Amino acid sequence: MTSTTEPATVLAEQRPGFWERQSDVIMRRPLNEWTFTHMNWLIPTERVACGTEFLPLSVAGVPLNVTYRFDEHDYSLGDLHRRTFTTAFVVLHHGRIVHESYPGAFAGPRTRMQLFSLSKSVTSMLFGIALAEGAIGSVKDLITDYRPDFTGTAYADVTLADLLDMSSGVGELESWIADNAFIRAFERAVISGGDVPAIIRSAPRTAPIGERFNYSTFDAQILSWVLEAATGQTLASYASSRLWSRIGAERDAYYGLTRSHPRTAVGAGAFNATARDLARLGLLMAHDGRFAGEQIVPRDWVRRSSGTDLPHLAVGALGPSGYDHYGYANQWWTLGESCFYAFTGLGVHGQYLFVDPAADVVIVKCSAWPTEDDPERDRETITALRRVADHLA
Repeated sequence: MTSTTEPATVLAEQRPGFWERQSDVIMRRPLNEWTFTHMNWLIPTERVACGTEFLPLSVAGVPLNVTYRFDEHDYSLGDLHRRTFTTAFVVLHHGRIVHESYPGAFAGPRTRMQLFSLSKSVTSMLFGIALAEGAIGSVKDLITDYRPDFTGTAYADVTLADLLDMSSGVGELESWIADNAFIRAFERAVISGGDVPAIIRSAPRTAPIGERFNYSTFDAQILSWVLEAATGQTLASYASSRLWSRIGAERDAYYGLTRSHPRTAVGAGAFNATARDLARLGLLMAHDGRFAGEQIVPRDWVRRSSGTDLPHLAVGALGPSGYDHYGYANQWWTLGESCFYAFTGLGVHGQYLFVDPAADVVIVKCSAWPTEDDPERDRETITALRRVADHLA
């Protein structure tokens, strides 16, 4: 495990209470363009080592003269980047880079980007691998089979499948607006060294198990803890050996860790990687979990991530915890039959890993939005990404 927090530690010593206020500083424009590319300066980290065999993506760069229609206006990709604060944009078609740009002031092909909740989709991929290996018995297992410290909490009877579909029925509507929200308490505990498991264990039951979608960072963080308990490895170590070292990644990735000891990866929101390497993960999902002839993520797990027949997870049925143009499955946001079962990973401030298997298109878009959530910028981005996929198809 490596920690690269020295600059921030010095600042903390000079300014008491720095950690408690850190998120208010690093998440806002224009500073967030720097912080989202230098998170290893601000938080403890653990390396996710790439393999010894680097397999470069072939490049077939072509002018991508695409326009998209949004709110009765036509826009170019340049307009998209300006209007939605794009920092990195990589498009793959048939496994080749056909377009790549880095509008961000500090971004480039070797820059590792903070992916926030897109990390949840990475955790899901690792979960599928652990199931195939037998480290995890079944998605029907209870959380307490792996983390008995959740006995007696609202999570006591929740299955791993419920967590994967964010249908645990535990916790409030996740909002970044209220300072006293559970997600804010979680964030402060991660950054300042508080008791993260205690905060999650204190979350109340708000709905029956398995009946309602409620987007939950808590559900996803428990999944990462289950993975660590089941495999006997840190999340970073398992991600390296089972995933990152097998996809020809260009650079090591890393996880942000909790500041409190024992430190643990924030699998729900602190994975950092280059845009190109993130595109490799999308390529893996677009190709049924295979890379260079090797099955890395089980095919059935990939298919489980592209859609579900559960009515409360259908496109348009997520309720106040999701946007109308999304459904949900397996820690991925689904886009339904109208997009040929395309799906996407999402992170706050505008992080996207868009996968369209039918078109064999993968798009990575990293951003530095002024706020965590922005319904209009999200709707515009998805409109543009779908247009790019349609154009290439």
